[in-house]
Amino acid sequence: MIALALLVVLFPLLGALAVGARCRARGAGVATALGGAGCFASAIALAVRTGDIGHYQAWSGFLYVDPLATYFAIVVSLVVLLAGVASVAYLRAEEERAELSGFQVRLYFVFFAIFASGMLSVFLTGNLGVLWILVELSTLASVVLVGLEAKARSLEAAWKYVIISSFGVTIALVATLFLFYSASGLHLSSDQRLTWAYLFAHGHSLVPASMRLAFLLAVVGYGTKVGLAPMHTWLPDAHSEAPSPVSAMLSAGLLNTGMYAIIRFEALARVALGPAYPSTVLLFFGFLTVFIGVMFLVRGGNYKRLFAYSSIEHMGIISVALGFGGTLGTYGALLQVLNHAIGKAVLFLSSGHLVLGYRTRESARVRGVLSALPLAGGAVLLASLAVAGTPPFGVFLSEFTIVRAGFASSAVAGPVLAGLLVLLLVIGFVSLVFTSVSMVSGEGPPKGSVVPYPGRAWPVVAAVPLVGGLAILALLGLWVPGGLNDLILHSVRAVL
Repeated sequence: MIALALLVVLFPLLGALAVGARCRARGAGVATALGGAGCFASAIALAVRTGDIGHYQAWSGFLYVDPLATYFAIVVSLVVLLAGVASVAYLRAEEERAELSGFQVRLYFVFFAIFASGMLSVFLTGNLGVLWILVELSTLASVVLVGLEAKARSLEAAWKYVIISSFGVTIALVATLFLFYSASGLHLSSDQRLTWAYLFAHGHSLVPASMRLAFLLAVVGYGTKVGLAPMHTWLPDAHSEAPSPVSAMLSAGLLNTGMYAIIRFEALARVALGPAYPSTVLLFFGFLTVFIGVMFLVRGGNYKRLFAYSSIEHMGIISVALGFGGTLGTYGALLQVLNHAIGKAVLFLSSGHLVLGYRTRESARVRGVLSALPLAGGAVLLASLAVAGTPPFGVFLSEFTIVRAGFASSAVAGPVLAGLLVLLLVIGFVSLVFTSVSMVSGEGPPKGSVVPYPGRAWPVVAAVPLVGGLAILALLGLWVPGGLNDLILHSVRAVL
């Protein structure tokens, strides 16, 4: 178990090791892609092994693996794999166009590796203090990637990102300290008072007043990382200015680290305080976030910002699902985590084709993608439909499950809230799909004038994560494999 957990964390570092071994950009890119494949395979093996024993703990809880941890590790490692493969072609194209220097390319692969390893480490520790440190590490690594192009807009986005995110993780630190204090009456050692397994087992004995503050501050602090409103303002800038594979990692990977922390705190709060208080907090921030995300989707504009606001909407949907609670709500939330991660990874990776080919991020200046770039145009259209919740893609299934949880919820005005969620989803669907259809349809530029990737091999490499991601999305809409379904159910039981 320890070896598998370490492999999940260490495999993404292959790209950084390749740079340290003075490999060229191509070699570092191949090592990054292989590292992504290795960590994804290791995460699946870890999930299978954990399913046999229930959970595993070592080093006084500093290493802790349960179904929820392995589920998030699989989701994020899949994103690392897709983004790692896409990075090989994307960075090659950027270097050939002199948009990035050789030093910037090497810097990219080093911090991509640290970023991926830091995110995956978050899921494999049971100590909530160490979890906080690892979330901050992943933030610092991703800041370098956001500002990699060293242009005015990207540097501004990176600066805004680090300031707001650092403020958020500071609040999360205060939440962790309140949690530590809430366990002061328990007969636990100092390290056990921050270890999730011990706290969950003794949740009824946690001090209610400090636990209430700890949970609220955790939602605000880690919610800044997630993009919950009103702490979301860094997210559109960072996602729109970062290289497209990094945007995929931010949206489909980093946001899930904050959501994972919130789920752990929510489980403790529910045991200590009962379901009403955490449900109210999550429903409030969730609906506010969905509303903000949908309203900005209506505006259109920069298509990468549009996709970022779609991520904000989806993080709000997951929070609402957790607020609805119960087995159905938590199951829908976790299924939404997976479907959103894959769909948004494909959407941002396909946007990289548009950025390189059209040399603009403004949706009004992108037309006829289906005729100019058939694969990228098809990927943008299908991924937009998938993320918006169109059947038969997986997002439709997870959102339908969440709405069902709302109607079945014991929360006050549950059916009314479920109806409100449906209304917001419809508005978001129309806004996102309208912009995407406008971009891919119509008369495009002259044939051959839009060339995102030079040569014959690189377009094939860039196409692999798009085709693979869309295939998984379609599969999840039609059939949830038995092993995956069992893993989600076991993850639900781990926190209920």
